[in-house]
Amino acid sequence: MKFKILIKIFTGLVLILFIVQCSGSKKVVDISEEEKEVFNQQDKDTISIKNDSLEYEIIILEIGFNTWLQSIAQPRGYYTQEFMENRNRIFVINWNQRVQQPLKYDPNIYQLQIFYDPNIDYGYEVNYQLYNFFIYFQRKYKQRLGPFAPRIK
Repeated sequence: MKFKILIKIFTGLVLILFIVQCSGSKKVVDISEEEKEVFNQQDKDTISIKNDSLEYEIIILEIGFNTWLQSIAQPRGYYTQEFMENRNRIFVINWNQRVQQPLKYDPNIYQLQIFYDPNIDYGYEVNYQLYNFFIYFQRKYKQRLGPFAPRIK
């Protein structure tokens, strides 16, 4: 009898700990005033991400991204190419899943699929700009494309 009560109490505690753990894992991202100004920018801002030797190019038509990349993002060399490739793989998978679900995710912000082959070495610059686009996008639109908070530092 006491054993059954202890099991119920233990099960209840485990369930409560699980719920608390899951609900506490989503962190609020701090957006600076400078970053808010860039997000509210209205000037046209186009950036081309390319690797000429692979004949690969992404054109980003996102207002404010180039300004954000130049003024707020971590500088080139801050992240390793391997780190950015690993994050980009996760971001691309989640991005493409959202593009394919226009009734669930806003088709105005998830418009086109991104073809990113993890077996191709796109080089540092492509990975740097793509990674930073995903960080910018997640911060501006308050989205999560992975299990980690889109932070700058």
